[in-house]
Amino acid sequence: MPIDEKKYNGHLFDQLSILERIEAVTQDEAALKQIAIERKQIERKLYQKPPFISE
Repeated sequence: MPIDEKKYNGHLFDQLSILERIEAVTQDEAALKQIAIERKQIERKLYQKPPFISE
């Protein structure tokens, strides 16, 4: 089932929100390092060039 770019970006923003909530309550350095890696991967998808759908 194909989804549109707006919905896809919404999912990515939800993932970033989850990472922010986890980051706020953890002090484990290994977890914080993994959160940073996950954030970079999500942001790479979110701010891709060219856009997900070309118009």
